Amino acid sequence: MQFNTAQRELTLKFVYYGPGLSGKTTNLRALYQRVQPTLREQLMTLDTADDRTLFFDTLPIVFRAGNLKVRLRLFTVPGQVIHNSTRRIVLQHTDAIAFIADSQPSKREENYRYWMNMVENLRTNGLAIEDLPHVVQWNKADLADETSRKAIETMRREGRQPVFEAIAVQGIGVVETFLGLVDLTFARIDRVYGLADKLGLTRQEFIEEVRRCLIDPPALEQAGSRPET
Repeated sequence: MQFNTAQRELTLKFVYYGPGLSGKTTNLRALYQRVQPTLREQLMTLDTADDRTLFFDTLPIVFRAGNLKVRLRLFTVPGQVIHNSTRRIVLQHTDAIAFIADSQPSKREENYRYWMNMVENLRTNGLAIEDLPHVVQWNKADLADETSRKAIETMRREGRQPVFEAIAVQGIGVVETFLGLVDLTFARIDRVYGLADKLGLTRQEFIEEVRRCLIDPPALEQAGSRPET
């Protein structure tokens, strides 16, 4: 989190984390298409020959909320096991995390392994998942079975973080996940910088400013999104 008081510019870093091929890059590409063209900057990607993201994508969104200029920078991390050091570096100074889980039953163990990998990499950077705004997106919801759906509902009932379902390749649930993360993040930055008291910027105004950056934004849902298929 970077706040330039002189220029009243706030920069926030969001990281999309999860197993390889869970849909992290697909989320960012789908979100990029929903950002107003006049507000989005270049989406940068670096792919290997087999079309898997090797390093990260960045998606800056710049907008004004009240008298504050806000820059949101979105990153993905490489899912391949051999790139753990890169994942750790990308997590440095992150302000919020969207964990992208794969709803396929065969991926359950891998989801858990990457969650624990994320927790460990955060710890190495002096961060803790409990202290960071974070959401969980279960992507590829169309490939889930009954056991996957029960696991998702259990996570919702536990209420440790907002839970979303998505089919990112169709753009379903992508924006809802992003807005849910923005919602959580405002509460944290307000505690740190007192945006409501010092700038008169409320949570609702902040969310609405983000929604205005998007093409045909959905209503913000508190409990998470279940895609219609």
